[in-house]
Amino acid sequence: MIKRIHLYVVKSYLGPFVLTFTIALFVLLMQFLWKYLEDLVGKGLEWYVIAELLLYASASLVPLALPLAILLASIMTFGNLAERYELVAMKSAGLSLPNIMKWLIVVTILTSFGAFYFSNNILPVANLKFGALLYDITQQKPGIDLKEGIFYNGIEGFSIRVKKKEKGGEILSDIMIYDHTQKSGNTKVILAEKGKMSVTPDKRFMILELENGYSYDDYKADNRSNEMPLLRTKFKKQIVRFDLGQFKLTRTDEGLFKDHYGMLNLNQLNAAVVDLYVEQIKSKENIQKIVKGNFNYQRFYTDTFYQQSYTLRPEFDTLVYFEKFPKNEKLIIVEGALNAARTSKLYIENLENDLENRIKYINRHNIEWHRKLTLSIACIVLFFIGAPLGAIIRKGGLGMPVVVSVIFFLIFHIISITGEKSAREGVITAFWGMWMASFILLPLGIFLTYKASRDSTLFDIQAYLDILKKFKRNKKS
Repeated sequence: MIKRIHLYVVKSYLGPFVLTFTIALFVLLMQFLWKYLEDLVGKGLEWYVIAELLLYASASLVPLALPLAILLASIMTFGNLAERYELVAMKSAGLSLPNIMKWLIVVTILTSFGAFYFSNNILPVANLKFGALLYDITQQKPGIDLKEGIFYNGIEGFSIRVKKKEKGGEILSDIMIYDHTQKSGNTKVILAEKGKMSVTPDKRFMILELENGYSYDDYKADNRSNEMPLLRTKFKKQIVRFDLGQFKLTRTDEGLFKDHYGMLNLNQLNAAVVDLYVEQIKSKENIQKIVKGNFNYQRFYTDTFYQQSYTLRPEFDTLVYFEKFPKNEKLIIVEGALNAARTSKLYIENLENDLENRIKYINRHNIEWHRKLTLSIACIVLFFIGAPLGAIIRKGGLGMPVVVSVIFFLIFHIISITGEKSAREGVITAFWGMWMASFILLPLGIFLTYKASRDSTLFDIQAYLDILKKFKRNKKS
């Protein structure tokens, strides 16, 4: 009997979980499309290229969609059970709320392990392919769009103007083409009354069949002459071919992006952080060596001072020794010292900025390292908030559970973003920044589970009104 109840609870949970995860992922994907809409539209991308980009984008959105789905599904599941009094029947049969939840806890833990595997092994690969493909798309030139009365300069080496377009843009009239392929100015022009535009089946070339026109060509007959004769050719039909290779999507080598912290797993992040710390230590050592070399008095380049400086002892009074030099050599020595000070100051300022950037870059690696773990823990924490909340509010469906889950998820997300930003700027460590949300909400989950186990009326307004009325009666008496 008990096993059937647990199986029933698990089945009641899986349906809402799949539904809410799909909805959350879809909403986040639509937000992604809206963000990059300008980069995708008008570039003649094949459908499979857009599908590939959306697939990789969906993978990168899982860390947001999964915790929200677990929170919403757990509230819906226990809200439905409580609303239909099934939770009351289970408790009357001798089952406590933790006992009812135990197999869902196992499912959530398995989900968190799956989330960790996904975050550590699949997500870096998806981020790599997503970043490379998005870069290629953003660098891609827009597709050919000839507008009436406006010169189109999208095809390299040509400037085209069409007065009118008909029949879906294939039939053109009053055409003017400037040919700049020779890079000698507007020396070649083609005019035609009308033409027909088409693209080869392999989309490698655009063919423009011109009718009734003239071709004008100014060319230099002799390199030793400044004369440029004009050739005018009349034609009834002429074919102009344009190379569309520049409009074809070129795929960048993914190896160029593989060292980014978002494309690394835990082991690779550990190795990268060690290398960054080693480089930081070497950079600090270089500062000391260069600054020390700049302030060595042997480098101020006066013959007398340079020769005699080898005899100086550590306890030697350089000021007394300096007064022995003639005025012209003193000026040279002082100017050399000032130049050394300016050079050292500028060098130290540049290296200080470099060290700050290195520290921020190390922080980003540490943040990414902790992110792969916090996703798994967030799934468990939000489950222990959602399940008791559903049992307390006793409402199922997509009404009240959605409102409550969105509120708690926004709280979780705001705390996470705040902690991550603070860690990125070095205000707090990456550990505290990334685990702040889980540490704050975990006690809340424990408290809600405790109250739900005791059938608390935490969200029952009538219970608070009764307490207020009792307080007023006691006050009057």
